[in-house]
Formats: sequence, structure tokens, C-alpha cells
Amino acid sequence: MIRHLPLFRQACLLFLFILFGTFKVFSQTSYTISGRVTDAQTGDPVPFAAVAIKGKTAGVTTNFEGFYILKTTQIGDSLVASSMSYRIRAKAIKKDSLSQVIHFQLESSEIKLQEVKIYAGENPAYNILRRVVKTKPQHNPSRLGAYEYESYNKIEVDVDNISARLRKRKSMRQITGAVDKFQKIAGEDGRPIIPIYLSESISNYYYRENPRKKKEQILKTKVTGIAVTDGSLISQLIGSSFQQYNFYQNWLSIVEKDFHSPIADGWKSTYEYYLIDTVFVGGYWCYQVDYEPKRAQDLAFSGSIWIDTLSHALVQVDASVGKNANINFVERIKIQQEYEEIGDSTWMPVKSRVLIDVAELTDSTAGMLIKFYTSNRNIVTNKPHPPKFYDYPIELSENYREYDKDYWDKVRHEPLSVGEKTAYQLIDSVKQVPVVRTYMEVINMVVNGYKRIPKVNIDVGPFLYLYSNNAIEGSRIRIGAKTNPDFSRKWVVSGYAAYGTLDQKWKYNLSVDYIFSRKPWTIGGVSHSYDLERIGLSSEAIGNNVLFGAMTRWGAYRRGYFEEVSSAYLKRELFRGFTQTVGLRHRSFDPMYAFAYRTTPTLGERSPIQSNYQNTELFFETRWGKDEIFIYNENERLTLGTQRWPLVIFRYQMGMKKLLNSDFNYHRLSLNIKQNFRVGIWGRSYYNLTLGYIPSTLPYPMLYTPLGNESLFYVENAFNLMNYFEFVSDTYAQLRYEHNFEGLFFNRIPLIRRLKWRFLANARVLYGTTRPENMELLATTDSQGRPVLGFNTLDRLPYVEVGYAVDNIFKVLRVDAIHRLTYRQNPNVSPFAVKFSFWFNI
Repeated sequence: MIRHLPLFRQACLLFLFILFGTFKVFSQTSYTISGRVTDAQTGDPVPFAAVAIKGKTAGVTTNFEGFYILKTTQIGDSLVASSMSYRIRAKAIKKDSLSQVIHFQLESSEIKLQEVKIYAGENPAYNILRRVVKTKPQHNPSRLGAYEYESYNKIEVDVDNISARLRKRKSMRQITGAVDKFQKIAGEDGRPIIPIYLSESISNYYYRENPRKKKEQILKTKVTGIAVTDGSLISQLIGSSFQQYNFYQNWLSIVEKDFHSPIADGWKSTYEYYLIDTVFVGGYWCYQVDYEPKRAQDLAFSGSIWIDTLSHALVQVDASVGKNANINFVERIKIQQEYEEIGDSTWMPVKSRVLIDVAELTDSTAGMLIKFYTSNRNIVTNKPHPPKFYDYPIELSENYREYDKDYWDKVRHEPLSVGEKTAYQLIDSVKQVPVVRTYMEVINMVVNGYKRIPKVNIDVGPFLYLYSNNAIEGSRIRIGAKTNPDFSRKWVVSGYAAYGTLDQKWKYNLSVDYIFSRKPWTIGGVSHSYDLERIGLSSEAIGNNVLFGAMTRWGAYRRGYFEEVSSAYLKRELFRGFTQTVGLRHRSFDPMYAFAYRTTPTLGERSPIQSNYQNTELFFETRWGKDEIFIYNENERLTLGTQRWPLVIFRYQMGMKKLLNSDFNYHRLSLNIKQNFRVGIWGRSYYNLTLGYIPSTLPYPMLYTPLGNESLFYVENAFNLMNYFEFVSDTYAQLRYEHNFEGLFFNRIPLIRRLKWRFLANARVLYGTTRPENMELLATTDSQGRPVLGFNTLDRLPYVEVGYAVDNIFKVLRVDAIHRLTYRQNPNVSPFAVKFSFWFNI
């Protein structure tokens, strides 16, 4: 119609049409809705959550701190918040308000991906995943020659899911009474939680690729918690070193389990993928790909990854593990990461948040939430330090607890939330409740085996050795104690006294150690002891297996002997991972059974015999663990093992005749190598190889006796179907091997996979020989005319036992079926046995 009007009038009408149309557009009402999406259980932010007006196209996603701002001209009745592993939540919108704040607290749920239609042809997500895997080497931070950054770390531990039954207990009423005066940390719609621990640390983290080395300088720490006695150990564990989660690696280690990354090389065998959308995230257009494990019991994640459409690098990661996964005592694990591009093509995780939700063990207990937050900034790349700079992977500043009142307000990468400020107040309040102090003291006694006596600065224990009963001592009562750092941070004094009601003898031990230096670790000491031991079951052979050591103090006590030992040693770490020990030891051997050896074996039956002896030896030990990590607990140094390399220990002992009345010259050499490593999807393997050689003529108690096991329980460092003192060797090679398939097999059996059982296979092999000179040294009768007990030796056939086990039965029980393949004709042996053990595995 307009084209029939004069040109001028057409122009006027067109101008008015544009003017009115523009006015109409600009006159539309603009609304601003903002708020925060948090977890209703933990109070933590929910990053990457979708917030949209129901029935409209307007929507945004939350940032890493859970905040969102939605500006739109569209309006509706309600606002909806949703995120993977959470229930969808809707809240009403006030249509008459142009600006409003709406917060959401989302309840967690079992992860269930939205329905996705799959059409004929290849899954469109597969092509994207192939490109991601292909370009991983370009984006992985490990490709850099070096990098370093400032890291801020925060850890919080809360008690949650307090049952109604537990709340009724008098002790819990005291605790909740102290908490009720504070607001709920999880928010207006959230569930109440009780914080029991909160820590912050600021550190500098360094990485060098060639040679591969890592180091963290922990500058300052702030630790507040119930029953936290010594902050030095905790301060070493709360830094960035233990919060490294790199999804570019094929496997991620979490709670001592290996989880398959959603962008691992074998991604298609583990996961199902769904291409959801292309979204704008953090300044990048990204593919949003949701994923879930093909089998819910596998150690794999569910969640979403956001992939840059141009470089195919990770921009954001949301990864969760549900309660169906083959892990114990954990309801869920959630990891969220935000990446930032640095340099030409490398993407570094700059923010990480991890949640571990520990389940309630029974109706009478509570659950626990463990929350980690890490923020990295001031990233510097490709400026490596000299290799020696990285010698100490974890370095705690001397003044780590000294800072100004406003220090943390200045250095925090993100300010504390209202809930975290409340947590500090809550912890201080709960610590004052008497029943809490009592509970924590009991827990410390159970875990450490010692009871701390504050006024005298000693720890009394260990309790497993308090009482035993055997054929030689009758009832044995033992009391032990050791000093703690409140006594001295240099001197460590420990000892025990024991008394047998049948033999009416006192046994004792006294040790004094002095710590010359913590860096490098240098310690020396002297000790003297007198106690009852058994051939093949000495404290040295049993090692750190405290429970098995306590059990061997019971029963018949065959081939028992009294031993007096005096020793002195010096140990020093010469350089990282290389520790040398040198010392002098004197022993006496006084048997409680018929034993004698020929002092002049060349005379045969005419040789004089002797039943007891003394020996003095110099001993040397070299320990090498490449990249081995140590931490310091009070006055002890603890190893966290090596990440990729075997641990090697070489020992040499040289006997010196006549020194301190020693009866022998001799040499003893041994080499021990052990390592555990991942075997792809097949699980994890562990081996322990020991080689030994004694080229000297000695009585059999001074030769090598492998550790046997006649109990009903499975012992990790023993031959479980070998009797006590069944074999003796002077040249030997011993291999222990075990492979844990985890849930590889049982996860694929429909009715069994719910039980979360795990399958293991193991083998133990011993090859050894005994030279004729050592066999001929044994006399036929002792000085009283009693027949002397002999010993068995291995011939050309090695001793072999193999086994298979089902672990994680009722979450704590392991059942091993073991077959003895050789030397089955020996007297009083079992060719097959079923043995039990209890393991608190995650």
C-alpha cells in the first residue's frame, strides 16, 4: 500500500515506522536476576550450573564461585537451576521487581544424564573426543620445560547427616547445643553441618620436566581443628602438592584409587559420551560433552567437560563419582576445575574444588564432608631452577605460623564465605565441649596405639603388647613409653619393661636418639635391649607388622632364645632419595631349646661344641628411592613412597671376631627392590624382590630364615603356607608378587557387582641353597646330651605358593585361598589353606 503514495509521504511514513519500531524495542522492560547456587549439603558453590527462566530461552551459567547474573527482557513465573548430579530446583520470580536476588541450594542425586536421541551413524561426540586426545600433548602443562605459581589452598572437614538416633544421645546434645547459636552454614534451605577442621595455606609450587622434579615451599599455614595437636605434619599435607588433578593424564589418583580420565587414551572402552550443545564459557565457544561410565561400578567419572571449539583444549571440567563405584565409605566424589590458557597452547588448571562425601557407617554415626579448594595465580613458565633447588619436594618455612592479624585477608585469592567465617567460630565453640575432647583422645589412642600424658610429655603404649601368654614366659605383662615433641624436638627417648610370671625374668629396652638435622635428615642413636625372641620370628624379620608381631608372643614358642643387643648408629640423607646408615651392633644368643654347634668343624665329631655365642658387627645400609617424598611427623620422618621408580635397599654386615668377645668373622649381603605400578585398566601390581648371600661359615641361627605363617590370618610379608623355621639358606632369592584387579571382573557380573568385591592374585617364590660347611657345623647333641634339632634346606626346586583372593567383603574382610605347589611332602605342612585378614581399604 505504501508504494502508491507520493515519494515524500512514503519517506515520512517509513521514518515513523522505524521510529515507532525502535521505540517499542527500547521500551521493553529489562530485568536483572542475580544470586548464587550452592550445594544444600555442603554449602559449597556449584559452578557451571544452568540458571534459566522456565519456558523461555533466557539463561546463564554460574561461574566457578557459583554466582550468576541474568539480564533479560523475558520474564516468567519461575527460575530454574540445574546441574549434573543435582536435583532440578525452581523458585518463583517477582514480576513486579526489576532487580531481585534468588539463591538456590541444590540437593545431590544419583547422576542420570538427560535423554539423548542417537541417530544412525557415528556418535557426534566421538569426533570431538578424538581431536581432544590427539591434541592433549599440546595442552598438557607437563609439556612445559618448567612452570611455577603461587597457590592458595583451603581444606574443610565437616560432620553431616547426623541421624535422629544420634541426636538423642547425651554427648551429641552437648555438641549440637554449642552449634545451635550459629546460623546454618549450608544456607536457608540447606542441612546443618558441624565443622571440625579448617585450614588455609599459601605456597609457591615449582615444576621442572627434565629431569622431572617438583617442589612446594609452604610459606604460611593457618590450622584450626578439634584434636589438632601438632600443626607441622598437617601443614605439610595441606599444600598444593597433594591437590594435583590433571585430567590430561590417563589416570587420576584420588583416595588411593586410580580413576580413568574422560579424555584418557582408552576413552571409548570406559565411557559413553553425549554432545549436548555449543556454549560460550569464560570467553571461549565450547562444546559441552556429557559423559558417564559404561559400568557404574568402574572407577570412572560422570559429568561434563567444556572443550574449546578451536584448540580442543579443556576449559572446564565437572567430574563426579557416585556411590555405585567400587569404593568404600564414600557416597560421592566431585571435582570441578577451571582452566586458563598460558603461553602459546598450554592450558593450566587455575581453580579446583574437590568434595569427598564420607558415608555414615551405621545409623548411630554421622557422615563427613571433606572439601578442598585450590587457586593458582602468578604463573611463570619455562624458567627452570637448578636441579638441586628441587631436592626437598615439600619445604615448610620456619616461621609458617607467624603472621600479622590481617595477613590472610590480604593473601587469600578469594575472600572467605559467610559459612567459612562461621566455621572458624563453630570449631572454637565445639572444642570447648568436654565430650568432644574425650572422643578425640580415644580416637588418637586407637589410631596411634599410644596414650599421651601431657604433664610429663610422654606417650604410653603400644597397647597391643600389654599382655601375652606363651610356654616360656607364662603371662607376659609389658609397659612401654616414648617422649613426644613437647619433651624435646631433638632428643627421642623410648623403652619398655616386660615381666614373665613363669620364667620370672625381666625384659627391657631403652633407646635414645638425637636428631642432628631435619634437612638433610640426620639422626643417630644408641640402644640396649634384653628380650625373648624366636628363630625365624625375630622383630627384625617381622618388621613393621605390629599386629602379627603381637600375635607371635603367644603359644608354644618353639626354638625360643634370649637375646641381648647393644647398638649405635648414624643415619644421614646425603642427597635427595639417597640415605646412608652406618652402625655397630653386639648380640648375644642364649637358646631355650637343645642347640649346639661345632667350634672346630674340621675335627668332625671330636670338635668341641658350644650352645651360645656372641657376635659383633659393623653394618651399612644404602637406601635409594628416586623422587621419594618424605614428610615429618613430630620427631619422625615418614615416607610417602616414590611415584614412578622402585625403592632399592642394600645392606652389608661385617662380623669382627674377638671384638667385644665376638665369636665369628663373617660377611652378609642383601639387596631389596620393591615397587608398585599401574597396569592400565587391568589394575595395580606390586613386587618385592630380595637377593641375599652369606659367604661365611656360621651357626644356622645366623643364616637366613624366611618368615613363615602358621596362623589363620593372611600376613602380607610372609610365606603363608610355610611353617615357622621350615627352611634355612645362606644364598637366596625371594620374590613376592601381587596383582589387584580391583573391580575389573566382578563389576561385570550383574548380581555380584553390587557387593563391590575385588579380585587379587599373588605368588611367592623362594630359591635358596645352603653350603655343606654350614650344615656340618650343627652338632648332633648338646652339652647335656639332648638331641639337637636340625633344619631343612631347599634343593634345586624352589619353594612356590600361589593364591587368589576376594577383597572388600563387608568392606573390611579379605579371604585368601592359597596353594602350596612344592615341598608338599614335608611333615606337618598344608598344601592348601584359606586365610583371613582385615583391611580398611577405600
